[in-house]
Amino acid sequence: MSWYCLPAEIRVLILEALLQDSCSLAGFATVSREWQMIIEKHKFAQINLTLSRLADFDSILHRNRALVRYIWLCLELQEYDCTRCSPQILEMLGISNTDNTLIITAFQDLFSTLSKWEPTGTLLLDISIHSPSDSKHCSKYLTFGPGIPSDECALNLCTEQSMLVKPDDHQHGWIAGSQKSTPSTASIHKIFDEIMGEGPFEDDRQENQWWQQLPLVPAVTGVLLRQQTRRRWKPTALAQMFARLPRLQEVHCEPWREWYDIQPQWTDQSFMGSAPYCSPIRIPTSDVSWAVAKASLKLEHLSASFIVDASYFFHACEPSWMWPSLTSLALTSQLLTPDESPIEIDNMLQTAAALAMKMPNLKSMEIWNGREGLAVLFRYQLTREGQPVVITWR
Repeated sequence: MSWYCLPAEIRVLILEALLQDSCSLAGFATVSREWQMIIEKHKFAQINLTLSRLADFDSILHRNRALVRYIWLCLELQEYDCTRCSPQILEMLGISNTDNTLIITAFQDLFSTLSKWEPTGTLLLDISIHSPSDSKHCSKYLTFGPGIPSDECALNLCTEQSMLVKPDDHQHGWIAGSQKSTPSTASIHKIFDEIMGEGPFEDDRQENQWWQQLPLVPAVTGVLLRQQTRRRWKPTALAQMFARLPRLQEVHCEPWREWYDIQPQWTDQSFMGSAPYCSPIRIPTSDVSWAVAKASLKLEHLSASFIVDASYFFHACEPSWMWPSLTSLALTSQLLTPDESPIEIDNMLQTAAALAMKMPNLKSMEIWNGREGLAVLFRYQLTREGQPVVITWR
């Protein structure tokens, strides 16, 4: 029986079954033009990209680049041995010039290639930076993989690594597959080094000039910076990166806490213009909350956890402000704890209600707080048109 003699719904079921078996999809694409179009759309939607693949990236995808919706740029730094997993010598701290050069080369190649892409549809750029050695010393629990599960049968060069822990690794504090001792401060700093912190540029001015000479990339509409990457981006570098993406519509940024209490102050100021050395809970600053509140005037969706406090955010809003596009807002607040004054909580929620009146398209607002032993949620949610609004207090 001919393929085209089958009912359309049966053909769809067959193709859907084939798409579940990603190991042999490439061969099926040669069966017919119809199969080729459907399978290519599926296979090319998500691309996992390493430095070695960048050279041929443009030529391989030239015909199908309009199908790409997600690119995981996975940059592997140099491997290191036990003499460098917990460096005690100042010269060994920080990402090496070789690794920083690898990073800037990758960005130059990627931006040069993507600048030629037509700005059609959406394209999410997911950026990860790590060393394969990160999970071989003190931090054996680390895994690395794409933010969207890969369809490739054989996982990529830069793939999620299974936690292969030797029964005993006393040197790194692991016994029978469990970490029994706290890693040294130096070993923690190793995987939390600052990207392009000490090089390869002579100063911030030279680094800014480098970012500014990168071509504009209108094709990219979203950036994903996950906590999978422990190494830290400077806020000024992120600002320069985002400036090269003129059609940027969404940013998902998951920064780790700074290790020392003084460092969040430096980082917050930048956004505006083995024993722990930090307080157990990050203390939000009013300045950052004000900056996020000001930025929210032009946004459709905003979710900011812990770095911004809802009470600071609402207090920063000026009487004349309006949010014509905002449809969802999610913030955390340290007021939502059992030992805080109910009057203060009520005042914050009343302020939130007053501001919601200036958000004509608002569909949901969440104010929450959570840590070990504590979970609180206030939610305002608009359901279907004509139905009553749902208020949740849990």
